[in-house]
Amino acid sequence: MTKQPDRIIIFDTTLRDGEQSPGVSLNVEEKLTIAKALAKLGVDVIEAGFPHASRGDFAAVQKIAEVVGTENGPVICALARATKQDIKSAGEALKPACKSRIHTFIATSDIHLQYKLKKTRKEILEIVPEMVAYAKTFTPDVEFSAEDAGRTDPEFLYQVLELAIEAGATTVNIPDTVGYTVPSEFGALIKGIKENVRNIDKAIISVHGHNDLGLAVANFLEAIKNGARQVECTINGIGERAGNAALEELVMALHVRRQYFNPYLGRPADSTEPLTNIDTKQIYKTSRLVSSLTGMVVQPNKAIVGANAFAHQSGIHQDGVLKNPLTYEIMSAESIGLTSNQIVLGKLSGRNAFRTRLQELGFELSEEELNKAFIRFKELADKKKEITDWDLEAIVSDEIQQPPELYRLELVQVSCGEPAVPTATVTVRTPEGKDVTSVAIGTGPVDAVYKAISQVVNIPSELVEYSVKSVTAGIDAMGEVTVRLRHQGKNYSGYAANTDIIVASARAYIAALNRLYAVTVGRHHNGHDNNNDKTAQHANLVTPA
Repeated sequence: MTKQPDRIIIFDTTLRDGEQSPGVSLNVEEKLTIAKALAKLGVDVIEAGFPHASRGDFAAVQKIAEVVGTENGPVICALARATKQDIKSAGEALKPACKSRIHTFIATSDIHLQYKLKKTRKEILEIVPEMVAYAKTFTPDVEFSAEDAGRTDPEFLYQVLELAIEAGATTVNIPDTVGYTVPSEFGALIKGIKENVRNIDKAIISVHGHNDLGLAVANFLEAIKNGARQVECTINGIGERAGNAALEELVMALHVRRQYFNPYLGRPADSTEPLTNIDTKQIYKTSRLVSSLTGMVVQPNKAIVGANAFAHQSGIHQDGVLKNPLTYEIMSAESIGLTSNQIVLGKLSGRNAFRTRLQELGFELSEEELNKAFIRFKELADKKKEITDWDLEAIVSDEIQQPPELYRLELVQVSCGEPAVPTATVTVRTPEGKDVTSVAIGTGPVDAVYKAISQVVNIPSELVEYSVKSVTAGIDAMGEVTVRLRHQGKNYSGYAANTDIIVASARAYIAALNRLYAVTVGRHHNGHDNNNDKTAQHANLVTPA
């Protein structure tokens, strides 16, 4: 019998399912940066990737297993289809981890069997125990997923799960792959598994779900009430289509309403012990990091981490909050790591004071990163009287996620107005070290800047997203710009922050072009697409949602 935990295991799949979000492509260094943040956040399991999908994913999983998969770190997990090739790749990539898990899956719904796998139920019942047993030869911790369980005949699902557990699965995952179920249905599905799978006490029930109907978090909370003890989620809810259940929403729901959920986990209702191992004060910082590196902007009204989540505009609300925050806030901004404190650092502050404040905010930078961030801080201190923690976070996020400077912006000047024609002059240093100046006109200043830069870089691409948001309030606020380019069907993102929105726009565009250029150079040199292309080597690869 597997001892059932009296808390909820947080399984983070930001680096696997999250990266399947359209337009998201992370390199090894970016994945490692996020993995370190997830470990600091306190997640129990990091699903680091799909090793057999590409050499890039294999390298990322292997690196995360080596660096983050320490004795006191999280379990490092790798995804594998129920095939020996996939499982072997996962096992090899996970070797450096102190605690590893192979997560193998196969579809079980009739619609998937008929149209995707073209297999019978009988074949599935033969494949599952064989592949789970094979995975056990690499690691004792094996998770099995019945893809599209939400639309699978329950009686058949019970059979599949029973065989998986008999073969050695220590966790069985019940995915609502297409986000089809509603909470009462999903809860009943978990209850049925608890009551009808005779050996279910030997495994932990996990749930995975998508947000196509906006019900993923609600489904998971109902699953927890009916016996699920692991939830598979992503930072900011990113993932295939409408995304996954959002980690921050699940964790804070369990945190704020723990008196309600305590009895379902065998605890006294008034217990104050946390229901997860998550350090909630790391939530906001991790959310911003993932948003920056993926280029997926968090909507202002997003629960927990949106810009408006702790903002009050109504006079009635403002009056209530000033008298007692509990009148309109069910959690404090500080509980997720937000702070409105103004720091006392200024243009005369030294590196040590700067480093100390960053450490207080939870940032651990290398010397090179610290040097770059300090220079940016000094530049900002000359422009702003008050520098907030948010400004510092924007500086650090901008520095740690920049791709290699193959092309570097040296100068940008813009002339515009009414009735003048917007004109931009840019100087860009090429990978060969040559400074090239270009002039262009456009429909607006940013358009003119982008046309001038494009004339230098000269790689065909389509601008598919350009977004700007303010980091703080005020006329001297830092502006964050996210850019997404499309080239030959693949998207490349760039990000930058600056008090000058034109400069931020130019730097973000250059960052995206650098990612694109790195890939095209790699393809030219190697004769194939880069390591992050999951389809070039496996045209028929199907990943679970």
